Amino acid sequence: MNCHAMMERSGLVLHTKQDYIMVKNFLLKSDKSPKNVQIKKDIINHFITTGNDTIAELSKELDLSVPTITKFIAELKDQGLIAEFGKIQTTGGRHPSVYGLNPTSAYFVGVDMSRHHLNIALMDFTGNIVEYQMGIPYTYENTTESFDLLCSHIQKFIDKTGELKKKIFNINLNISGRVNPESGYSYSSFYFSESPISETLTKRLNYNVGIDNDTRAMAYGEYMKGVSEGEQNVIFVNISWGLGIGIIIDGKPYYGKSGFSGEFGHFPIFDNEILCHCGKKGCLETEASGLAIHRTVMERISKGESTLLTEQVKDLGKLTLTDIIKATNMEDPLCIEIVEEVGYKLGKYIAGLINIFNPEPKRKDLSCCPSAVLSGNTR
Repeated sequence: MNCHAMMERSGLVLHTKQDYIMVKNFLLKSDKSPKNVQIKKDIINHFITTGNDTIAELSKELDLSVPTITKFIAELKDQGLIAEFGKIQTTGGRHPSVYGLNPTSAYFVGVDMSRHHLNIALMDFTGNIVEYQMGIPYTYENTTESFDLLCSHIQKFIDKTGELKKKIFNINLNISGRVNPESGYSYSSFYFSESPISETLTKRLNYNVGIDNDTRAMAYGEYMKGVSEGEQNVIFVNISWGLGIGIIIDGKPYYGKSGFSGEFGHFPIFDNEILCHCGKKGCLETEASGLAIHRTVMERISKGESTLLTEQVKDLGKLTLTDIIKATNMEDPLCIEIVEEVGYKLGKYIAGLINIFNPEPKRKDLSCCPSAVLSGNTR
């Protein structure tokens, strides 16, 4: 997988809900009319989703008159958010001008936090990657020390952007577990303060910071730039250390009332005594996730079963999912057996998701398969 695709999977290639809020606040500084601000947001959203376009096409798409669109395009140009990109060659009459987002008018930082790594990217206003750093060594722990280290890594990345940091509108952090992007609270990670984590990060970094669930951000990244681009109803299954889904309905991310949608891994499925990190027993995640694969591999190695891992990893206490997948690809019998068992269990319940949500058939790679995109994130 190339680096750009990795960023899509990390949810870094996207304009998040928080980014839209920041653009709205910027527009409100110069225009106090909610109606005018909404029209400008609609124009910007059109350019984000469709690309560059003419005033005539914008008028048709937004069902507004040409003079009205012309007025707002002129205002957005004056604000530096919109630029003109030449003219379209036509057979007759005046050649219409093409407008689009000014890529250098604003920048956004995306931070993807996993159990063992950080991925950070700087994007321009059109969503193109300007700078990035993948696989930054970082061990997540629900402690103030781990939180301080996270802030330090983000600050170091920002400092390296030079003059561009003056144009950063927003930073968005992807976190696993129960996240409410509206309130800014994370109830699974760094939940040791009465203040929302987004507020704490904003004060620490001196930039506006938003948060979202990592799987939902990945789903939206795939919807905007990845294998699900163009699909309107998508179920994105993220199989990493845990197990979650991102849901796209009618082209919009589904959050649920409190932002907690997609906790697929916490279906109470199995009659076992395995304690899930949520505090319950028998969750789907206890037997169908990266954590389940890792635990089962360690248990069977401790019983003396043979595997390539004992030769490849000197300290099994530091064994990662990446090591296990690597051994699986090298046809290690033990790893293949365990991955197949987990895959079979997981497949049964993904089939249930397809029956519940009825995602549309994919029109790209696998024409016969529904849009339930799998992400084998081994970080």
